[in-house]
Amino acid sequence: MLVLTRRRGEAITIGPNIRVVVLDIKGGQIRLGIEAPSTVEIHRDEICVRIQEENQSAACTGVVPLAAFRRLLPTGRRSIA
Repeated sequence: MLVLTRRRGEAITIGPNIRVVVLDIKGGQIRLGIEAPSTVEIHRDEICVRIQEENQSAACTGVVPLAAFRRLLPTGRRSIA
């Protein structure tokens, strides 16, 4: 892990197009500004963990056979495009 010391208004650059700026420091909290392309996902760590857990849970669910969906269609309309 790289550990850096920054003051208010100072920044670090990650790769060619991500910049993290220290906006404010109050007590035990630091406000950060992150400049990154819209294609880069940025999440708080606890949100990232929850997304990973939900993805794992979704991957473990059983597959519903197509026939189960066909039963939901009105009579006479048994084809699904």
